[in-house]
Amino acid sequence: MTTLSVNESIKSVQNSLDQVIQKTAGLSDEILRWNPAEEEWSIMQILCHLVEAVPYWLDEIEQLLEAPGKEWGRGLQHEGRLAAVSKEKVDSTSLSVVLKELEEVKPKVEKTLSKLNEEKLAMEAPSRNPRFGTKPISFIVDHLLVEHTEKHLGQIERNLSKANN
Repeated sequence: MTTLSVNESIKSVQNSLDQVIQKTAGLSDEILRWNPAEEEWSIMQILCHLVEAVPYWLDEIEQLLEAPGKEWGRGLQHEGRLAAVSKEKVDSTSLSVVLKELEEVKPKVEKTLSKLNEEKLAMEAPSRNPRFGTKPISFIVDHLLVEHTEKHLGQIERNLSKANN
């Protein structure tokens, strides 16, 4: 896969977040909180996850810029990740709050990613997740920000199509 330029990456993440906001604004609570299957997240879980995950990965990039070579990342059982999609968190979150939080993430994407250049994107560090091994910062940008937000947008679209059937 071709690495996007920093500006293209910023625009891609922000565009995905804009589409998520657009597609979910005004949805009923019933649709937002409906789980299509036991192992699938509701739209509200996806929204809560994005509000936690995007800043998490931006912070990991910031830490790598401050301490090159530092271990980065997390596994699927990471406490913050799980708390963001927990029943307690999801049930106590309103759509207006989570959409406002997603709006607030967009300038953070630009602020962090605009610090990157070709040299910084190539800086490598080991991941805490053994599946990833040692990767450059561009991996975090490409896979854990750009692709990740796109995948969750697609997940929301699938949930909506299943709900409308």
